[in-house]
Amino acid sequence: MPWYKYNGGDVCNPNSYTTTTTPPTDCLHPNNFLCAIQSIDNLGAPIITPALCLEIANAVNNRTESTNVLLKP
Repeated sequence: MPWYKYNGGDVCNPNSYTTTTTPPTDCLHPNNFLCAIQSIDNLGAPIITPALCLEIANAVNNRTESTNVLLKP
């Protein structure tokens, strides 16, 4: 699955992301803020399912990366 860089805004809105390298190399530690997600592609935009939206929220709230979510300082 491709990776998408978070640009700001609603984390569950596909328009808040742009396609990036796999995986992005500029998501550094510490894990404080959303950096990128991995998702199924829909014409260059991520498909953000309710489960992925919850995974993003849990990663940000717990400051712990997951399989599909990368964080940055």
